Amino acid sequence: MTTDLSGLAALIERQWHRFGRETPADGLLLNRAETPSGPIRSVYRPSFCVVAQGAKTTLLGETGFRYAAGQALFASLDLAVTARITEASPARPYLALSLAIDLDALADLLSAQAETLAEGAAPAPTFAPLRTVTLDPDLCDPLARLLTLLDHPRDLPVLAPLIGREIVWRLLGGPLGPALRQVGLPESHAARIGRATAWIREHYAETLRVSDLAALARMSPASFHRHFKAVTTMTPVQFQKQVRLHEARRLLLAAGDVAGVGYAIGYESPSQFSRDYRRLFGAPPGRDGAAIRARLTAEPTLP
Repeated sequence: MTTDLSGLAALIERQWHRFGRETPADGLLLNRAETPSGPIRSVYRPSFCVVAQGAKTTLLGETGFRYAAGQALFASLDLAVTARITEASPARPYLALSLAIDLDALADLLSAQAETLAEGAAPAPTFAPLRTVTLDPDLCDPLARLLTLLDHPRDLPVLAPLIGREIVWRLLGGPLGPALRQVGLPESHAARIGRATAWIREHYAETLRVSDLAALARMSPASFHRHFKAVTTMTPVQFQKQVRLHEARRLLLAAGDVAGVGYAIGYESPSQFSRDYRRLFGAPPGRDGAAIRARLTAEPTLP
């Protein structure tokens, strides 16, 4: 299969109408919009986001990253960001895909192919949690095969991991290679902070102790706190709050019990949960959840 950017856009369009944002392929998300958006707050996983049509800007702290058709954004670890879709119309909707980086496949390739990857490798760049690059045309083919594989659910669990591994391999050989190696090497600062952000994302409802996270990252508490804020632009406690509130928004899509959702994500005070939620999303949780459910119900599911 040989696919260019327009072919990739057509596949995203078709599969989005079938599945919406979340697909049956692990870690593969689709995005489509017909109008520019307001601020979209979310927590990115380590991932590779490709824009096939339209444009988007992602803010990490005060730094903006714009990426348009034929470009991609690489998030090297879990990050709380604010994004805006800046180019979209009914005639030419914004179309993009996001694929979570398989960190196990990355570590395995770095170990098994160390000599091959070392040949002519560029020196490691200054670590940056977000990077934009021009999409390598060679990546269109495996990305298109992954999207097409959604039509074959029986093959998906067997072939999707193989295609994901191929994509990681091609990324390692391209301009993102040095940045990916930083993420995949377990003792790099990027990997150490990445372990901490991943732990917070997976254990968001638990009590957070910075000393425990510092031990996980193999840093002193002072060094860990400094490096964590330099990478994520926030403290560990602030990051945990962002993760909790985004999880609350997801839970509210299925349940209207605001107090129950607040307790489920680790809040002890329903009123504090409502205040923090409104501060982040601009509306109290009950009203915001109802509005999102109504919007999703109104969206067409067929072309």
